[in-house]
Amino acid sequence: MATHGPQNSARSTAWMERESRVLMRTYGRYPLVVDRGEGCRVWDVDGTRYLDFLGGLAVDVLGHAPRVIAEAVAQQAGQLIQTSNLLYTLPQVELAEFLVDRSPFDRVFFCNSGAEANEAAFKLARKWGKANRRGAYRVIAADNSFHGRTLATVAATANPAYRKPFEPLPEGFDFVPFNNVDALADAVTDDTVAVILEPIQAEGGLFAADDRYLADVRQVCDERNLLLILDEVQTGVGRTGTLWAHTQWGIEPDIMTLAKGLAGGFPIGAALAKEGAAVFEPGDHASTFGGNPLACSVALAVQREIDRLGLVEHTATIGRYFTERLHDLAARQPLIKEIRGRGLLIGLELHQEIAREVLVDLRDRGLIANALSARTLRFIPPLIVSQEEVDEGIAILEAALDARSAGC
Repeated sequence: MATHGPQNSARSTAWMERESRVLMRTYGRYPLVVDRGEGCRVWDVDGTRYLDFLGGLAVDVLGHAPRVIAEAVAQQAGQLIQTSNLLYTLPQVELAEFLVDRSPFDRVFFCNSGAEANEAAFKLARKWGKANRRGAYRVIAADNSFHGRTLATVAATANPAYRKPFEPLPEGFDFVPFNNVDALADAVTDDTVAVILEPIQAEGGLFAADDRYLADVRQVCDERNLLLILDEVQTGVGRTGTLWAHTQWGIEPDIMTLAKGLAGGFPIGAALAKEGAAVFEPGDHASTFGGNPLACSVALAVQREIDRLGLVEHTATIGRYFTERLHDLAARQPLIKEIRGRGLLIGLELHQEIAREVLVDLRDRGLIANALSARTLRFIPPLIVSQEEVDEGIAILEAALDARSAGC
């Protein structure tokens, strides 16, 4: 069985051609047709094996094909899949209790994705503003942010590349520089109701909040009577080495949004709120599939497995090891400019605009990652990744960068 090498065999090409005839052109896909996965590895249709440091874009926290998910799906699918939210179901209540017990929040709204969770947060903020700030509705977001692909979440995302094709967008969002609390405070008006931030700007290049920034923003929100929303769609569920990233800054938001790692690959999203911000009443918001028994059972099984395996602590430890190995590599590889991120949410910025070319080299050598920009690579492996797999990934990265250095 092959372990790595270039793609585009006749079999792979045939599948890619079939895809091109029937699917909308919304993704710039890698030329890789994945057939199966196990742990931190995937195999394409030709049997070529890859080390996966993309992890479903921070989704596959337990790796590929974990038994606990297969068993949860099988058990719950044989019992109850979907009823609608007009009825009570046990898994939804149990998952909500699990999240409330392990967070500073009091109530949960379940949906299907991170974008939907942020939509729910914006609607909560607007309704809260009617009762608490004389109808205030505007939300302050950060430059370089990313909050989703729906119209409202694109409107809350600063990157013009996401915005321009769909303008005019819903109004009500203002942007300020990240890590500049004075600019944020100056942007508050009588129409401002909330602030939304990512503790680490995951899609924007892996830029983390400064040590005091979130605490200072929390203070501004308290002083101005604003809600603080933290988008932890990518940073939550242990990804940064603590269960929720915001605890590393010593603050609590009023609302937190989750998705990616919550069910390890099964679609689910959640907006968690403190009692004072949980202003929805029957009829205000809904989701046909949100919080269905199957999704909630899988999410609960994944979260219990994370606890059982000690993966939050493991992520903190292996994340430090990964970062240390990258710093060691940077000391001897002049193409590396900076290493950013926390836990297993890691960005590598290069001095040259060759990240996408390096990405191809990595893939040809058996490692899957992704590029956030022309200069920045991102590594977001499953939380179960081992030290040996990190070493293997570093060795592949070093070989790819050395090959590029030799060609410069």
